Amino acid sequence: MAESIKTAVNAFYAEYSAYPTNSSGQTYTNTSLEFLGFMSTTTNTNGGNYRGIAFLEVPPKFTNANGIVTPKGFGTGQSNFFVLIDKGGLGYVNPKLVSSTLTNTNVASSVAVWAMENPTNKTAVGTFK
Repeated sequence: MAESIKTAVNAFYAEYSAYPTNSSGQTYTNTSLEFLGFMSTTTNTNGGNYRGIAFLEVPPKFTNANGIVTPKGFGTGQSNFFVLIDKGGLGYVNPKLVSSTLTNTNVASSVAVWAMENPTNKTAVGTFK
């Protein structure tokens, strides 16, 4: 699912030459319910998705009241994926800035999506190694 989310964010960028933003104008940092609605419906045209394109189709096993989550059986419970976007054009993102318990730093990517591997919360599982 992490790769699908990353692909959707990059497709949004390819379409609009900007990354998706929330209702406050900030780039998303996780796969919240607002992110799910923004990226997967054709009627939500705020935040820059003026054409109302559905960039992401999410199977029910990856959703709950919190948005897009890890599937049941992954770790100790379902949680949102983290999303980190290189807004400054540096050519990398640093997931450790979002979660200080991670060991991953300076991932050469414009977009990284991951979930925490429970119970240690030190290893990220997602679009980078």
